[in-house]
Amino acid sequence: MNIIKINAIDSTNLYLKKLVSKSLLQNYTVIVTPNQTEGRGQMGTSWVSGEGKNLTFSLLVNIDSFEINKQFYLSMAVALGIFDVLKTDCKTTFHIKWPNDILAVKDKVAGVLIENIIGGSHIKHSIVGIGLNVNQEIFPKELINVSSLKLNCGKNYDLDLLLTKIVESIKYFVEFIKNKDFTKLKSLYLSYLYKLNKPAMFEDNLGNVFLGKIIDVTQSGRLVVELPDEKTRKFNLKEIKFANR
Repeated sequence: MNIIKINAIDSTNLYLKKLVSKSLLQNYTVIVTPNQTEGRGQMGTSWVSGEGKNLTFSLLVNIDSFEINKQFYLSMAVALGIFDVLKTDCKTTFHIKWPNDILAVKDKVAGVLIENIIGGSHIKHSIVGIGLNVNQEIFPKELINVSSLKLNCGKNYDLDLLLTKIVESIKYFVEFIKNKDFTKLKSLYLSYLYKLNKPAMFEDNLGNVFLGKIIDVTQSGRLVVELPDEKTRKFNLKEIKFANR
C-alpha cells in the first residue's frame, strides 16, 4: 500500500486526480491529510473536518474492464469496506445510508465521493474520497445529524491504523467486482441499508412529502421506493431525502 501524507491540502481527490494524470501510480495509492481545507461531498456539498482529529483521504482504485454501467458496485464495495471495519470495532449500530454514507445509529460519521476517469465505455481510474469523523467531539452548530466514532464508541482511535484497516477492507470488497460476484455484493449492501423495507416519510426535490419504503437499489444506483398503492418510483441522488431529518 502506497500512502502519501500531506500536511495540508485543499482536496485530496483533486490532488490524486492530478497525480494520476501525470504519472503511473500503484493501485490503492492513498493521499491522506490531517488538514483538508476544501473537502467536497456529493453533488457539490462540502465536508467539514476538525484538523488532525479525523480521516480525510483519497484512494486510487483501478479495476480491469470495469464498465461504466456497473460503477455503482464500487460505491457498494467502498461503503461495505468502511462499514465492516466500524461494526467490528464498536458496539454501536451502524448503517449504510444510500448511496454510501455511514451512519452511527441515525447520525452521519462518514461520507464518500467517487470520481471516475473514463476511457471509452470503461472506467480507467476511480478516485475514492472518504471523510470519516473519528476523534472529533465538537461540531459546528450548523452541522446537524453528524457524529464521530469517539462520541459513539467512547475511545480515541489511532488514525494510521484505522486508515490501513479501511483500505484493506475496501480491497476485500472490490474483489467481488473483479470476480463478477455482483449478486453477493449487492445482497450484502442491501442487508445493511438504512430503512430498507421500513415505512418512512420522504421528501422529493419538488418539496412533496410522501410515505414510502425503500425496496431496492438499481444497478445504476437509483433508489427504488414503494408507495402505499404498491407503485414504485426511482430516484437519483439529490432527488429524495428523508423528510424527518
